[in-house]
Amino acid sequence: MGGRNMKPVAVIGGGIAGIQAALDLANQGIKVYLIERTPSIGGRMAQLDKTFPTLDCSMCILTPRMVEVARNKNIELLTYCDLIDLKGSVGNFKLKVRKKPRYVDVDKCTGCMVCSKYCPSKVPDEYNEGMSERKAIYIPFPQSVPLKATIDAEHCLWFQKGICRNCEKFCPAKAINYDQKPEDIELDVAAVIFATGYELIMDAEFLREQYGYSRYANVYTNLEYERIVSATGPTGGEIIRRSDKAHPKRIAFIQCVCSRDARINPNCSSICCMASVKEAILTKEHMHDVDVTVFYMDVRAFGKGYQEFYDRAKQEFGIRFVRSKPAKIVEDPSTKNLIVYYEDTQSSKFVKEEFDMVVLAVGVRPVKPDSFIPMSEDSFAQLKDPIMEPVSSPIPGIFVVGMLSGPKDIPDSVVQASAAAMKASLIAVSH
Repeated sequence: MGGRNMKPVAVIGGGIAGIQAALDLANQGIKVYLIERTPSIGGRMAQLDKTFPTLDCSMCILTPRMVEVARNKNIELLTYCDLIDLKGSVGNFKLKVRKKPRYVDVDKCTGCMVCSKYCPSKVPDEYNEGMSERKAIYIPFPQSVPLKATIDAEHCLWFQKGICRNCEKFCPAKAINYDQKPEDIELDVAAVIFATGYELIMDAEFLREQYGYSRYANVYTNLEYERIVSATGPTGGEIIRRSDKAHPKRIAFIQCVCSRDARINPNCSSICCMASVKEAILTKEHMHDVDVTVFYMDVRAFGKGYQEFYDRAKQEFGIRFVRSKPAKIVEDPSTKNLIVYYEDTQSSKFVKEEFDMVVLAVGVRPVKPDSFIPMSEDSFAQLKDPIMEPVSSPIPGIFVVGMLSGPKDIPDSVVQASAAAMKASLIAVSH
């Protein structure tokens, strides 16, 4: 295709699906605008320690692709940008993208982070799910692409109180620029691929009242626990309790929290079963003597190697699986241990059992791209035909991939991204 005149394609979202789509298009010689709302590409996969069912290092898979994006001459990377308008039709879409100010000159910044050492403002770190702190001037994580600092104006003392400016004083590259303003960029593209990713369904009242999350120190979400077991996480991979920094002896994983529940979200979130099996195995690899119990409604091991992965958890690692959805969790105020009340549906017995930590497999929902594409009643993007056109939206030339169109794991998201890239490339060539 390299010798033909091809219009660019826009990819919205810089997670693994967006990265794959951008690379597939760029490798065909097509100009790609990869638009990401946060300061770095990588998405949720950058927060994961391992992937299932192979237990491969997540960042070992992701980082080379991120670097490839940064080095590809056909990809223009627009990070810390929001899509604010989309008009037109297939082959001729007009996008308006707002580039948010980093207050750092990215051409000068070397990523040395000397500035951060002298910044007095501390903020909960989103990358570690708020379990550690970052500075008001920061790089999201060590492998960030681009590896450039960003000033969080909401927590910067200069922007909030008119004091400090330490980062400007100590930056060896003189890269700080407090006068940066938002900049609007207009793009003319042939097709658009939305890969906006997912977020946890954090129904605060439900999680607090039924499971004690945010009320009891030793109740965690699955994404928080993922960061705990990671060597780059807030504890350096050491599994310790929030309440007393002690190593837990008994850990419970509870499935289908905010999933398959008509009150909140009737959908199965698809990834939670294998994610919890993975985290349970990683727990046993970290601490051989810990007792691990998984409370489940149904184990949905549908992918390649997933059933074997589940069987391995039971047979090789001795992980206990109990078919039940616990009714409530109560904390012992003296020990901060957690008492789980449940009915074992296989024995028809009501049980209360004590654990040192509880991990909630919280369901997921898509990060909705405002009103640019039609959404279904199930909160996911509408598809032209879920069977025959699983990546096509009802709008010709606009494609949806990954979690935006429905819950799915990393391999399925990558396959969808490649499919959408191929469809978008045909439009780019013909227009």
